[in-house]
Amino acid sequence: MSKSSELVRGSLLSILANSEFHSGEALGKKLGISRAAISNHIKVLISLGLDIYSVTGKGYCLAQPLTLLNLDKIRETTISSHNAEIEVLNVIGSTNQYLKDLSVAVKNGHTCLAEAQTAGRGRHGRKWVSPYAASLYLSMHWSFSGGYSVLGGLSLAVGVAIVDALNQCGVQGIQLKWPNDIYAQGKKLAGVLIEVEGQIGSGCQAIIGVGLNVALPTNIEEIGQPWIDLAHLTEPLINRNLLAGTLISELTKSLMLFENNGLEPFISKWRALDVYANQAVKLIIGKQSITGINRGIDASGAILLETEQGIKAYHGGEVSVRPI
Repeated sequence: MSKSSELVRGSLLSILANSEFHSGEALGKKLGISRAAISNHIKVLISLGLDIYSVTGKGYCLAQPLTLLNLDKIRETTISSHNAEIEVLNVIGSTNQYLKDLSVAVKNGHTCLAEAQTAGRGRHGRKWVSPYAASLYLSMHWSFSGGYSVLGGLSLAVGVAIVDALNQCGVQGIQLKWPNDIYAQGKKLAGVLIEVEGQIGSGCQAIIGVGLNVALPTNIEEIGQPWIDLAHLTEPLINRNLLAGTLISELTKSLMLFENNGLEPFISKWRALDVYANQAVKLIIGKQSITGINRGIDASGAILLETEQGIKAYHGGEVSVRPI
């Protein structure tokens, strides 16, 4: 997408954000382009997941009001100890990939947010559905001097940080699913994707990606599991800029704590938030399937599964948890 097209679509969305009808002619005059060009830009925005009504004689209207990300407003709610750069982008492939591709050295806490992702990923390479301005798509860089060995349980600590941020914003009843999903009312609200690069025995760089559903369009079909968004949990809807600033703050505090103390400060809280605690579950490890009772996590963050052979710890990799 060219820079000029991106600017036009950004301006177009700013006008449509109030969820009132605007005619193609009026929009064309404001933006200095033809009605046909407006129509083409609207089609692109719809392809990004925006729910836009088109009514003959009335024009175009967003199905629901839109809050666009604003760097100044995000900074207003970010703790002073977060002094790394925050980038707010429009449409990119992936926030994780964007940070991985930066050629310059960046500070711990360097954060990238985007209005939409065209190549967002979940675990095991699954597509993360990323409609425009409907969620929070955020990635943060953090370097660890101890290398891979110190990162055990990092996704669990990040999960606790996300719950703390949501609690601060007034969202209660949030739970965690091992190893990196955030749940509400038994459905997925958010996911974490951590990617690590570095050499064995030396420092490594982690990219912590978070996708959090805020107000998804009702016509989404690509999500292959039960999901929920904040629009179903809060009234009025949380402002995305407030949520972004709060999440950046909690991630910063939690990553500093994790860097100095490891997983230990997060274990008791994670256990209390375990959505499948003491329930029968199925672990999928590659092509292997193990059924047992979920007995929480151990000190390293491994899941504890009780079977007829006793309690055994299972670590990360290709492990997922599914209720029977």
